[in-house]
Amino acid sequence: MPAVCLIEALTMAMAHEMTRDENVLVLGEDVGVNGGVFRATVGLRQRFGDERVIDTPLDETTIAGLTVGLSVQGMRPIAEAQFDGFVYPMLDQIICHAARFRTRTRGRLTCPMVLRIPWGGGIRAPEHHSEANEAMFTNVPGLRVVMPSSPHRAYGLLLAAIRDPDPVIFFEPKRIYRQYKEEVADDGEALPLDVCYVLRDGGDLTLVTWGAQVKECLEAAEKLADEGVGVEVIDVATLRPLDFDTIRDSVKKTGRCVIVHEAPRSGGFGAEIAARLAEESMYDLLAPVERVTGWDTHIPLFRMEMQYLPSVDRIVAAAKRTLARSS
Repeated sequence: MPAVCLIEALTMAMAHEMTRDENVLVLGEDVGVNGGVFRATVGLRQRFGDERVIDTPLDETTIAGLTVGLSVQGMRPIAEAQFDGFVYPMLDQIICHAARFRTRTRGRLTCPMVLRIPWGGGIRAPEHHSEANEAMFTNVPGLRVVMPSSPHRAYGLLLAAIRDPDPVIFFEPKRIYRQYKEEVADDGEALPLDVCYVLRDGGDLTLVTWGAQVKECLEAAEKLADEGVGVEVIDVATLRPLDFDTIRDSVKKTGRCVIVHEAPRSGGFGAEIAARLAEESMYDLLAPVERVTGWDTHIPLFRMEMQYLPSVDRIVAAAKRTLARSS
């Protein structure tokens, strides 16, 4: 079983599905000859040819429209947005068409497409190359929004996304593309969508997060464990539809919750989770829900980038504030 990083796990998943299903194809800017800007599609053109690994013009609107058209005609396209900040020209096709085909045609047509989006900060990139814009997609009916946080989950969740009959927005935390490796079996076994993953058990506090921030939350949980605090860490993984039951059950056990994400605070998806806890778990909470987030500004250039991203120290401090308070 090979030890691979997250980006290599994505390549494995795409290659597996392209081998298994001839209707699966890849398209985007530089995905063919160059293997993608992050090399996620490296080697696929050589294996599957230029009719299934398509280098497109530098035109996100065309990429999105072509992807929607292919998917409703029986193909299963995997499109790459190249960077999170490049996705905005695609929104018209994704929101007005891809997300609506099932309801528009009363189920006669579906849109089995995946839009891969390298996501988030922490790589010293210029403007428009570091965005945490997942919340806007969670507000669109008809879309699944998925974000893996490890090589194993990246492989299994991407397989599930490609096989899904409806459009999936697949955010890839580029800060952890090559951060570490783990053993991943290339066995074609998909992981379930629409579920949260409990990565660590604990009885005193629940940490809820997704994407790259899973790493910081696990490190914060270790630091708190050294002080005798049992922290349960939940990786949301699929933001829409949200598996709220797992979060609710954890908070019922711990009584306290800290939500961590690197997107801006105002209107971030953490606010939706906090609202649901207020509505459905008020009597289980021993203290108000805390949020540790990015700031209400654009992710800055690299000199101040790490001051923007939630840190282990900020997470630990929020946890201690929550533990010190009572309802």
